[in-house]
Amino acid sequence: MDYINKIFNEDILTGIDNLPDGSIDLIIADPPYCLGKDYGNNSDKMSPKEYLKWSYKWIDAVLPKLKETGSFYIFLTWRYSPEIFSYIKTKMRMLNEIIWDRKVPSMGGSTRSFTSVHDTIGFFAKSKNYYFDLDSIRIPYDAQTKKARTRSIFIGKKWLEFGYNPKDLWSFTRIHKQDPERQEHPTQKPLEIIDRMVLASSPEGGIVLDPFMGSGTTAVSCLNNGRKYAGFELNPKYCQLIEKRIDNLKYNERQQSFNLQI
Repeated sequence: MDYINKIFNEDILTGIDNLPDGSIDLIIADPPYCLGKDYGNNSDKMSPKEYLKWSYKWIDAVLPKLKETGSFYIFLTWRYSPEIFSYIKTKMRMLNEIIWDRKVPSMGGSTRSFTSVHDTIGFFAKSKNYYFDLDSIRIPYDAQTKKARTRSIFIGKKWLEFGYNPKDLWSFTRIHKQDPERQEHPTQKPLEIIDRMVLASSPEGGIVLDPFMGSGTTAVSCLNNGRKYAGFELNPKYCQLIEKRIDNLKYNERQQSFNLQI
């Protein structure tokens, strides 16, 4: 399996045959949004019609790679999510439309419409037997809330002891230039978001496919959480960025291990 823990510097449509059908536990896709961003190529500079046609094409290419228990998350803008979600719903079960509140500060923005401050995430499953580990992503209650719910009928309840189920509104601050997690990529996603997807929707040791690796956050999450990854990235500079990020992560792990031994 020479695709395991590997980043392919090629187009997903030309390289997807490197992966066998039915081999992937989870797909996390953060494709271009058709907003004219500069990724070092023309991948985000299509017309709306071209963009939708291309989206359907790569979606058709990656879905056969999923296991029967597999899931698919896709980041989109509200501009095109209705069409793309409708298309995927003809092939998969739609479980959630997740709204990522980027916590954009209230300054500037549009003056002729309401300012957009969110991304849309579609969560789909291949079958009714999809993998989902709620306990790995529960959000702990604070001490005050737990104290307020100490009535006898609540004692011993799992949701009280371990936390509640995340809702479909995810509030994570976008990565600012000053953030130590920040890489040289215009649309980098926070590691916290990808961690939630990886932990909830892939088993330990499972394989996660990212068709548009970008800054490599999916690979980092997989390495941090005991999963394997496979990914594609067109821009060779981003591929170098990812490899450097992975090397730094492994170096830090070795240092921590060494410090524990002395």
